[in-house]
Amino acid sequence: MPRQDNEKFSNRLETAAKARAEMLAKAKARAEAAKVNFEAKAGERMAIATAREERAKQRAEEKRLAALAAEKRRQEEEEQRKLAEIEAKAQAEREHAERIAAQEALEAEQKAKRDARYAARKAQKKKGR
Repeated sequence: MPRQDNEKFSNRLETAAKARAEMLAKAKARAEAAKVNFEAKAGERMAIATAREERAKQRAEEKRLAALAAEKRRQEEEEQRKLAEIEAKAQAEREHAERIAAQEALEAEQKAKRDARYAARKAQKKKGR
């Protein structure tokens, strides 16, 4: 607004005061809008944080369940391995016993043949005398 030359000092003071009051009103309006906006955004942030915490809890629970399942699977595999080891040991013992029995049978058979040959020689000598 162009200033008139005949404007008095008191008028200029009043105009400046009105301008300051208008600026203050604008600032208050912006502050109120920001306050409402802040409360809305704070609510959004709170909802986001709650959802994030919920997802973190869910991931932790899934991780815990996966760890339990892995531990259970490991224990089952260990048990299966032990059973297989025991079965293999028992099979080896059976095979060893069979080999020993076969060896004893062979030795008994060989002894019987040897004894038969010895007896035949003795009988031959007795007959020949």
